[in-house]
Amino acid sequence: MTIQRRTVLRGILGASALVAAPAVLRAQTGPMKIGFLIVKTGPLASGGIQMEQGLTLYLKERNNVLAGRPVQLFTGDSAGAPAVARTKMQEFVEKENIACLIGPLATAEALAIDDYIRDKQIPTLSVAAAEDMTQRKANPWFCRATSSSAQCSYPMGDFAAKELKFKRAAMIADDLAYGHELNAGFQRAFEDAGGKVVQKLWPPLNAPDYGSYIAQIKSNVDCLFIGFAGSNGFKFLKQYREYGGKLPILGGMTAIDESLLQQMGDDGLGCYSTCFYSAQIDTPTNKKFVDGMQRDYKVDPGMYASSTYTNGAVLEAALKTINAKIEDKQALIKALRENKVEDTARGPVRFDKYGNVVGNIYIRRVEKKGGRYVNAVVKTYPDVSQFWTYDADEFLKHPVYNREGWPGNKNVEP
Repeated sequence: MTIQRRTVLRGILGASALVAAPAVLRAQTGPMKIGFLIVKTGPLASGGIQMEQGLTLYLKERNNVLAGRPVQLFTGDSAGAPAVARTKMQEFVEKENIACLIGPLATAEALAIDDYIRDKQIPTLSVAAAEDMTQRKANPWFCRATSSSAQCSYPMGDFAAKELKFKRAAMIADDLAYGHELNAGFQRAFEDAGGKVVQKLWPPLNAPDYGSYIAQIKSNVDCLFIGFAGSNGFKFLKQYREYGGKLPILGGMTAIDESLLQQMGDDGLGCYSTCFYSAQIDTPTNKKFVDGMQRDYKVDPGMYASSTYTNGAVLEAALKTINAKIEDKQALIKALRENKVEDTARGPVRFDKYGNVVGNIYIRRVEKKGGRYVNAVVKTYPDVSQFWTYDADEFLKHPVYNREGWPGNKNVEP
């Protein structure tokens, strides 16, 4: 499989000077080698395409130069397959000698390259939400500026119980680790606030049709929480409305994404969702980002594009701290984790001792403004950590969230 290579050599010393300089000096003045692992095929492709758009825009705005050094970006399509993600990562490191990685997208991909990242000591700015990469089995070379799987779901569970006054909920999500963990966050916070999750449904990631699952959804519930990734949220909602589904919809951070809102049309109106980002965040940095995405790609940015755009800001801040010496891996990961970056498209971000972001989480509702469908922000939960309001040490005594065991099915009805 071929890695797409994009090389930008603006501002580099002349070729003869580079040859004459010592190897260390050449490395620190030449282009920075960065790997970029995305998904361009399969059900997660819509997210992978936006990931590429977000990072491309960030680099374009800076003439492909970060902290005074040009960027040489190596892009690989994993197709959402863990084995392919590992192969691509090995190619990045062993053939291209990358200094850091941005990506991958999917939880299973991150888990597949976990040990390799540790062994090769590659600072990684991931979009993948795999819980244990920053929890019980924390990877010291892993930094997540987006969200763990459950991190955005806690505020939605809290909001649903306390402000929407829902008492009984059904849940449906892709049957993989991301779906299990994401839905568990909603369940735990919702039940802590007095609600009950009485049904869980788990269609496969590549389900061709959701009809049989829609037919099983209980009618005696107050809401339906959906935890789909990529384009699956759009596909499910379209079919749910076609089947006459009327329950209030609450979406996880990828289910009601801006990148698909215009295709959802009126089917999405009134749906709530939770995410660390909304294209409606009213700051100069986000407005610039949104304008750029609309200008260059004719789309509104969603969770996936904002992820890589934010990763670009976090990486640039770290590189400025270490004078662009990206080859110094220890210094880079230290700067990535210790910096607080105030001005990103999603808002201010900082990191806990496990390398996971602490930042704003937004509750959004689909509305129509100026002829376009948008995720309007209705509530902001500030400074949310991956542990929500729980004591971290106590939290980590439990197993990672899973399909059946934790947080359990105590209120699930036949």
